[in-house]
Amino acid sequence: MTGMAVVVLALAAVLVAMACAKADWVRSIRRRTYPSGAELPTAAFVVARVVLLTMAALSIWQGAQMLALNSNGKWSDAELTNAVTQTTDDLDGYWYRVDNLTGDNVYFDDYATLIEDTVIRHGGGGAPQSGIGATPTSGDPATDGDYTVQADGTDKAYCLHVETIRYKKQDRTPPGITGGAGSGSYKELAYRLRVTSRKGQC
Repeated sequence: MTGMAVVVLALAAVLVAMACAKADWVRSIRRRTYPSGAELPTAAFVVARVVLLTMAALSIWQGAQMLALNSNGKWSDAELTNAVTQTTDDLDGYWYRVDNLTGDNVYFDDYATLIEDTVIRHGGGGAPQSGIGATPTSGDPATDGDYTVQADGTDKAYCLHVETIRYKKQDRTPPGITGGAGSGSYKELAYRLRVTSRKGQC
C-alpha cells in the first residue's frame, strides 16, 4: 500500500511540473516536432493547466488516503499499551454465569477470544479493528493461565494472567416454567476473573 501511495504522489508531482511548463517553451518544441501544425492558442494552455492541476490534486488526495489506510491497518506501541492497560482493568473483577448442566451460558467462546475482543474494543478510534492475538501458554484458550498479547505493526508484547474464581454470591436459580420456584437441580453458577498484566511475552 505504501509503495502504491508513493507512485501516486510521484505522478502528482509530474502533473504539477507539466502544468507549470511555460507556453513559449511548449510552442517551441511543437514547432520543431510538428512544423506544419497550427499555433497553439493561449486558451488551450489555460484549459490544460486546469486539467493537470485538478488531476494532481486528486492524485495527492488519493495518495494521502492510501498512507492513512496503511497507518490505520497497524497498531502502534502506544495504542497497544493503552488497550492492554484498559483491558486488564476491565476484565479484572469481570464475572459471568454458566449453568451447572451444560456450561453454555457464556457469550464468549474462550478466554483468548474475550481478551482479543476487549483489547480491540479499547484500541481507540485510530487503532485497527483486527490484528490482535492472545496466545495461551497452556495451548488451551478456554482455561486459566497466561496469554501473550501481540498486535500487527508493533514488536511490543504483554503477558496477561487470568485466574477464575467461584463467585457464589451471584449464583442464581432460574424460576420454573410456571413462574414458581425453579428446580434445585438446575442452577447458574457465577465466576469472577482475576486478571493481571506485565510487559513482555509470557
